[in-house]
Amino acid sequence: MKDTNGLVWLGSPAFPAAAAEALADTRQRRNLRLATTTIREKRLEATGELDDWEQLREAGAAIKRRTLRHLDHYLEELEKKVTASGGVVHWAADAAEANRIVAELVKATGEREVVKVKSMATQEIGLNEALAAEGIAGYETDLAELIVQLGEDRPSHILVPAIHRGRAEIRDIFEQRMADWGRPAPEGLRDDPAELAEAARLHLREKFLRAKVAVSGANFACADTGTVVVVESEGNGRMCLTLPETLITVMGIEKVVPAFEDLEVYLQLLPRSSTGERMNPYTSLWTGVTPGDGPQEFHLVLLDNGRTATLADEVGRQALQCIRCSACLNVCPVYERTGGRAYGSVYPGPIGAVLTPQLAGVENAASLPFASTLCGACYEACPVMIDIPEVLAHLRAEVVEAKRRTRRLPTAEALTMKAATAVLSSPARLAAAQKAAALGGRVVGRKGRIGPLPGPASGWSAARDTAVPPAESFRAWWRKNRETP
Repeated sequence: MKDTNGLVWLGSPAFPAAAAEALADTRQRRNLRLATTTIREKRLEATGELDDWEQLREAGAAIKRRTLRHLDHYLEELEKKVTASGGVVHWAADAAEANRIVAELVKATGEREVVKVKSMATQEIGLNEALAAEGIAGYETDLAELIVQLGEDRPSHILVPAIHRGRAEIRDIFEQRMADWGRPAPEGLRDDPAELAEAARLHLREKFLRAKVAVSGANFACADTGTVVVVESEGNGRMCLTLPETLITVMGIEKVVPAFEDLEVYLQLLPRSSTGERMNPYTSLWTGVTPGDGPQEFHLVLLDNGRTATLADEVGRQALQCIRCSACLNVCPVYERTGGRAYGSVYPGPIGAVLTPQLAGVENAASLPFASTLCGACYEACPVMIDIPEVLAHLRAEVVEAKRRTRRLPTAEALTMKAATAVLSSPARLAAAQKAAALGGRVVGRKGRIGPLPGPASGWSAARDTAVPPAESFRAWWRKNRETP
């Protein structure tokens, strides 16, 4: 695992190589297809219940756009409200600073372990590894995150990190690894979901009861009240947010919303888009600290880590509207076949293909903007109307421009496009090219298709059939059949 421009990578190769390996894993593809199909169907059913679903999407997008335009104002307001409620706010410019702040806060309590609520932000900065380097153990309590941690695996989905694992695999992980992290798995454990859940419950219970420090992320934070929100489905997060004496929340700065009333919109959009439910089973809200109730020390770490730079991009900034619902992953044909680990980042799928290059720099994630068919399904599914295809095209142009600046000689692609420009800009040259193509097509395409192409063009024909040029162009047909003498 390495750190690139403040974003922790998982060590995967470029997407094409990682995807080729993932495609060969038939069991993973079967698990992904089953899971994403189920989630898609539930989402469609849940969103179809609302006559004003599109209006909710528009409202969610409008609130996010307004927030990003005035982000500095809302963050300062949030800091004032949290501080006034007894919390402490810390500002972290990058992953290293955020990790240092959290580690120092934990060590100040005298504790050497923390329980963790599922959090993309702490995965992004590699908090578990940073804490381990300081002699502090971080225990994941979300069931899927627990599976990933015990299996020394990589998360492959925003909502369900272990979506690529089947029940038999999970049972084996529990039997082989639970004892290394605490209470062992029950003897004779079967792959029945109820038994697996009970094994996890027993394993985590002792950690909840002894934990003095918890670390969480945040789904939203309300600037006008200082209220922080975490939504989840299992209740393990609620245990982390209420039992420990100290709570440390690491939150990306884009998670702030202007007002408490804005939650009315997002708490309808998020559960329907993510799990296909009308509401999340557990929605935890807290404002600072309350004497005698819950954690008595609250720290909010506001994480930048590339977000301010992303905000400066007029096209790419819309990726910061993301509410981490994972709806775009569940409808993406590329993700369904390759899985999330092929993206090489904690943010997989379509949103990862636009967010990761911006947070880490396009030069460090040059293959990700091309990890898409641009079919637009992600845009149609996004509850806050992020135009992911638009951002992908924008980032592809940045990748090409970055390569052009670093090369002395033009690429084969650049030469091809230059030649195409010369042909397509001249009607005479285009007509001549069409005649030549028709003649060549009759020669090489006698079998109804063109075989493997030579040289650089082999990359095209290796993955698809090449169409035989028509014997007659449309222009020639029109002159013969429609033009009047």
